[in-house]
Amino acid sequence: MTRQNYLFTSESVSEGHPDKVCDRISDEIVDLVYREARKTGMDPWKVRVACETLATTNRVVIAGEVRVPETLLKKDKAGNILKDAAGHPVVNPTKFKSVARKAIREIGYEQAGFHWRTAKIEVLLHGQSPDIGQGVDNAADRQGEEGAGDQGIMFGYACRETPDLMPAPIYYSHKILELLAAARHEGNGEAAKLGPDAKSQVTVRYANGQAA
Repeated sequence: MTRQNYLFTSESVSEGHPDKVCDRISDEIVDLVYREARKTGMDPWKVRVACETLATTNRVVIAGEVRVPETLLKKDKAGNILKDAAGHPVVNPTKFKSVARKAIREIGYEQAGFHWRTAKIEVLLHGQSPDIGQGVDNAADRQGEEGAGDQGIMFGYACRETPDLMPAPIYYSHKILELLAAARHEGNGEAAKLGPDAKSQVTVRYANGQAA
């Protein structure tokens, strides 16, 4: 027997929440790698980025496995690509650190405990595991097929409750924080005094299975 009358609550977090900060930095790194791939003519199907980001007090750690263009790798004075003990190309951290700082600055962190200018950023990216790379590459070589590594895709379902086809509680939770972030970045009124980190929570009453 399905419930027809109930309360449903959803929570949203702002762009300054640590989870969102880490997601933003990881996304920026993916974008960086693809930009460099386009510049160098590297086949985009050969690009690999499995990036994990951790943020704590004035410190960011970026780790994971990648396959990137030569412009993102370390080279010796003769122009040869450096390799680690496992034989993987060594990543040059400079551009990765730069995009991470830019993301933190755009989010708005300029406080003692977390500041885009002074935060220590550690890049621990290394070459992709040959076993994972082989599985992905073999499938990619076959036309119309796309290989999968050890990454998963999470999905839900659409509904007609809102224009974004999202359930009403999460839709309005997101909207509240979007409006606050816009006001904060524009420096409008009391919102200009807010910090980047925030949460919102919305409870919607459902009657006869519909948002009331």
